[in-house]
Amino acid sequence: MRAARLIKMVLLLQSRPSMTAAELAQELEVSERTVTRDAQALSEAGVPVYADRGRAGGYRLVGGYRTRLTGLHRGEAEALFLSGVPGALREMGLEDAASAAQLKVSAALLPSLRDASRTAAQRFHLDAPNWFKEPKTPALLPAVADAVWDDRRISARYRRGEDEVVRELEPYGLVLKAGVWYLCARVAGGSVRVYRIDRFTAVEPGAERFEREPEFDLPAFWEERAEQFARSILRARVVVRLSPDGVRGLPYALGSPTAREALADAEAPDGDGWVTVALPVESEEVAHTQLAALGPEVEVLAPEALRERFAADAARLARLYRPEGGA
Repeated sequence: MRAARLIKMVLLLQSRPSMTAAELAQELEVSERTVTRDAQALSEAGVPVYADRGRAGGYRLVGGYRTRLTGLHRGEAEALFLSGVPGALREMGLEDAASAAQLKVSAALLPSLRDASRTAAQRFHLDAPNWFKEPKTPALLPAVADAVWDDRRISARYRRGEDEVVRELEPYGLVLKAGVWYLCARVAGGSVRVYRIDRFTAVEPGAERFEREPEFDLPAFWEERAEQFARSILRARVVVRLSPDGVRGLPYALGSPTAREALADAEAPDGDGWVTVALPVESEEVAHTQLAALGPEVEVLAPEALRERFAADAARLARLYRPEGGA
């Protein structure tokens, strides 16, 4: 552990003009006395660490010294490509690997480029979870992530409805979608399927590794499955009339792809500019919630049960907003 700490100290000093003992102690998670001893050990080993005395003093490397101890090991290199997703790194247990990788890259850069990571972080940030939802990290995510990185088979216990099932899986990849973690995994002897990690109740890594299909493309697979899922849940159909404002508001109520496809097949506007549209929806219950957002800019034509529900809503609203003393 001390050797790793000494290497990190050299890399820190190589990436900055100078650092105080307190700053080094905080970065290395040791005491300032340990920093002093480590600096002396480096000096005795031939690394030109120089200590500036006084209140504004600190440690620095002299003589343009540059170490070759900047090689990334595999875990650090893989984590580096995820460094723009800090929350995901923390949840998968890769934060330390990414930090070490970034430090090594910073140490290897020219002095004029060493602020690149800071300036990039000031300009771009990914916030994956949805608004108004408290993100929860699945307890078993780090174990699943380890298996994904290691191409190691797992035995997973999974909640499916009221029951639990056990599956032998080859974990191909992880996807973070709107704050929810999914595992894309091949069932032993079967196809690649998608599992919500928060539904795993137990994960046991196996002794064997699996051979990953080299042509498997995780982004392409996810895009295809996500589209299939979106279409599979649209099992009901409603017919509505939309005002011009209703047409503009439909993508916000139903989602852009569904609204765009439905409007493309719509009839021509009538004399009042209203458009009749057949909409695929998840259910009449969901359609009621979604279309209610359009208020008087939508008229439900079918099914009759949904039309009656909106008529009842309209009657209740009329009673609520009836002027005092009105009939």
